Amino acid sequence: MILMDCHTHTQFSVDSEADIHLCVKRAAELGLAAYAITDHCECNGWYKEEHYPEEERYLRESFDYAADFEGSVSAVTALKEKWAGKLDLICGVELGQILHDTDAAKIVNADKRVDFIIGSVHQVMGEQDFYFLDYEKMTMDEIYGLLERYFVEVYETSRTDLFDVLGHLTYCLRYMKQRNGINADISRFDDIIADIFRNLAQNGKGIEINTSGIRQGYGDCFPSLKYVKLFRDMGGEIVTIGSDSHTVEDIAANSADGISIAREAGFARLAYFKERKPYFVEIE
Repeated sequence: MILMDCHTHTQFSVDSEADIHLCVKRAAELGLAAYAITDHCECNGWYKEEHYPEEERYLRESFDYAADFEGSVSAVTALKEKWAGKLDLICGVELGQILHDTDAAKIVNADKRVDFIIGSVHQVMGEQDFYFLDYEKMTMDEIYGLLERYFVEVYETSRTDLFDVLGHLTYCLRYMKQRNGINADISRFDDIIADIFRNLAQNGKGIEINTSGIRQGYGDCFPSLKYVKLFRDMGGEIVTIGSDSHTVEDIAANSADGISIAREAGFARLAYFKERKPYFVEIE
């Protein structure tokens, strides 16, 4: 089976200490068909802390993502030259909260060094990242209201042209299940999810199968097989596989599981991106 990993983080992500040189070495040792470094760039924290109103700063995990972005892209660009012919290294970025600052997103999109952009929603407007929310203090009605806001924001994001692949749809479920055992039934949002997928398919964009949920206690990929099938039904053709690794050891973790989901959903090939264009590898 040909493995690839199109969603990984290194020392240039606020929540990772993975040495970028060791990450690239590990990807080469694994013989990955494609390896993308996609460090975090949260649009709502693009500027330094003093740029934002003091009463709103709590909404951001960190600041000055412009510097993180430049650090990551510069390092990966240099490593691409060093590893040419030995590893298909992709210069990517995980671009969070595109709608919160589309000017920042446009700066990233205009950078010709970038091969690949994952568009992610880690938090909805006016709320902290889903990681930081206290779900035990919420009623189920409040939780479903939050999830509705999430899917609406993803829908609006899907209408933009500021990314290539939608990152980890259903990320919103991760922490409420892992930490609090809350199993929200998102089938009530199937219609808007179908609309999201239809937008992506019509605009030549894809989704990722993010395998992090398997190793982190969620028990499934983001999204699950049901929704990968729905993307296919809505005309989707582009699917990437991403471990969402934040350590050297997790690179390509459960990649085979993600590929199996893609195959079962009816996809015959996987995608990776170079110079913002999809390239395909047949699923064996």
